[in-house]
Amino acid sequence: MSDLPKIVYFGSDAICLPGLRYLVEQASHLCTLAAVVTQPDRRQGRGKKLQQNPVAAYASEQGIQLLQPDKPDAALAEWLRTESVALAFVMAYGHFLPKSVREAPTHGMLNFHGSLLPAYRGASPVETAIALGEQETGVCLMQIVKEMDAGDVADRESVRIESTDTSPIVRAKVGEAVVPLLQRDLAAALSGQLDFVPQDVSQATFCRKISKEDGALDFNQSAAALDARLRAFTPWPGGYFDHRETRVKVGRCTVSASSSRAQPGTVVAVGDCVEVATAEGVVSLHELQRPGGRMLPAPDFLRGYPIEEGEVLASVASAPLLV
Repeated sequence: MSDLPKIVYFGSDAICLPGLRYLVEQASHLCTLAAVVTQPDRRQGRGKKLQQNPVAAYASEQGIQLLQPDKPDAALAEWLRTESVALAFVMAYGHFLPKSVREAPTHGMLNFHGSLLPAYRGASPVETAIALGEQETGVCLMQIVKEMDAGDVADRESVRIESTDTSPIVRAKVGEAVVPLLQRDLAAALSGQLDFVPQDVSQATFCRKISKEDGALDFNQSAAALDARLRAFTPWPGGYFDHRETRVKVGRCTVSASSSRAQPGTVVAVGDCVEVATAEGVVSLHELQRPGGRMLPAPDFLRGYPIEEGEVLASVASAPLLV
């Protein structure tokens, strides 16, 4: 039996996989991954068949013990103590962790949070950073406390948000950024010797859960803001506007080089794309979809569903993303 310290990984999303793979494939000389704790299998797809999340699927493929409690509870805390788990890592797990579970490992639990704290505490740090036009985000290795994302920070790794990056691209970058954190900090974390720095609470911002309604396009915002929001909300909730009685989804947009003084929401040009005036600049809509149809390039869409130059598209005021 190995004398290496035991660790457990809590996570339920594909963003966890780079760090989890590192622990399995490159850190076996430092620790033993005793188990993965993840969300229960859910019914998904048209057939509503039970499917594993990406973390559960990886653990199963690797033959790692898989724990999937409905909620982390006293029984899980007791298991962590009985197994003499030294440390637990958490990322995108999806459940609040009670004190009994947080304190069960010898050296506690450490969280990988997908922002450069204290900015973007909360449920949607990656999406909100993109939507608000940030050019940089990252991941922090932090202590877990009762208050959401308020724990002291041991280390951080930054990633660039490019002007064309969508949410899946940035989430992949953030997931990969966990690896250098583990390379730098794993040994100290296993021995309880990491140094932590308190967050500057005065600089903290808080992001909420993204909702389906956030996909509504508000042409009273700038073209740059609409572009950022659509990239942030790809693939879900996406973007849409209501045209007469039809809800039209938008697959891709860019900021047009043209300008207009027309009322926000006015269709100022139709051709290779649909160009719409905004509060500042013009946004070009390149891919469109109507109910029951496929997402199509704008010229193909317009052949079957005309949108006329001069029409004014309705705007829906966007709810603040920071709370």
